[in-house]
Amino acid sequence: MAATLIIGSQWGDEGKGKIIDFLSAKADYIVRYQGGNNAGHTVINNYGTFPLHLVPSGIFSKATACISNGTVLDLEVLAEEIAMLEKAGIKLNGRLLISPRCHIIMPYHKLLDKLYEQAKGAGKTGTTGRGIGPVYADKVSYQGIRLYDLMNKKQFSDKLKVQLRIKNPILKVFGENPLTQKNVEKMIFKAYSKIKSFIVEPYPVLSKAAKNNKHILFEAAQAVFLDNDWGTYPYVTASSITTGGINAGCGIPVQNITDVIGVVKAYTTRVGEGPFPTELLDKEGAYLQKKGAEFGATTGRPRRCGWFDAELVRFACELNGFTSIAITKLDVLDTMKQIKICTGYTYRGKPVRYYDGDAEFLKKIKPVYKILPGWQQSTKGITQFEKLPQKAQNYIKELEKLIGVKAIYISTGPKREEIIAR
Repeated sequence: MAATLIIGSQWGDEGKGKIIDFLSAKADYIVRYQGGNNAGHTVINNYGTFPLHLVPSGIFSKATACISNGTVLDLEVLAEEIAMLEKAGIKLNGRLLISPRCHIIMPYHKLLDKLYEQAKGAGKTGTTGRGIGPVYADKVSYQGIRLYDLMNKKQFSDKLKVQLRIKNPILKVFGENPLTQKNVEKMIFKAYSKIKSFIVEPYPVLSKAAKNNKHILFEAAQAVFLDNDWGTYPYVTASSITTGGINAGCGIPVQNITDVIGVVKAYTTRVGEGPFPTELLDKEGAYLQKKGAEFGATTGRPRRCGWFDAELVRFACELNGFTSIAITKLDVLDTMKQIKICTGYTYRGKPVRYYDGDAEFLKKIKPVYKILPGWQQSTKGITQFEKLPQKAQNYIKELEKLIGVKAIYISTGPKREEIIAR
């Protein structure tokens, strides 16, 4: 079996969509195994530009795309994506499989997400407001509603009645109008009617594919440092993003994974709240934001920008067993006179690692930098490593040395063909 996991290795927005789109040409199956429409993967190819949130980014290949049980679904968003893809000429019948075990994001989840965030005031965590946290909370507290429930209208109606009995008093406390059963059912079933033909449990298909040595490409949403356990909690997401999340999220044993590719930007970005040791609050940070078009595909929020954090990525590598990395947006650094790399952290004058503390601890550490000269030449569209400016090659080699794995893909522009494959 050839199974490859593509996983973001910073705080998201690393350009996973492009790498997945590029690699999907050789895949038989592509699997999205966690997260919801709080993820945003932008794919640019011959069909156009597509900001995808739920449908796997590899849908543009001939592979079968699977949304497995670990993913939570906003049915309206999913229906819109399906319509967008079909309008662009992408054939989905028989190629898009959605697990009936997926939990559904209900209208009250989105309302509660925003109300909870508002109630936190200065202590807000920077949620996208998409209802992701509340739907996962309901999942683990046995209050979730799944696609399976929509297959039986009475079953769905009974479960919804209970949930509105629980959720409406909470909404009322926050000054929000209660939801009515009739309106919620109407909205949910309208969206359900547009996606129900794609509901097929992917597990037996993927299990058979694994036994028949087919190539499966696993697509993680978000990134390692937004993982609920290993990220900068509480500034994280609700699901398990790491390599081990594959078994829970789609049923495939993790030992079947042959390649784990960590996707990293040539610098670092973060959306929302939380610690960011290498953040640049000066003209260099503003330059990276503008040059890199650093605005969220899901929320449109501006991304905070900073230097590459090798300590962060080194831990991601250790945690997930990276076999290689893919570096994106190298061309954004083309005009910089000098470039810094964070090689490690100190706290009160002593070396520390990422895992030595929590989010508050990370706000207090000091990054240790190594300064490299910039290449000040265009790398845009280069497809061979040897044709990169020597100083750009040196920068890549330094990152490889600090992280401990080789960069086998280097993106030099947003288009599918603007990539170096080593």
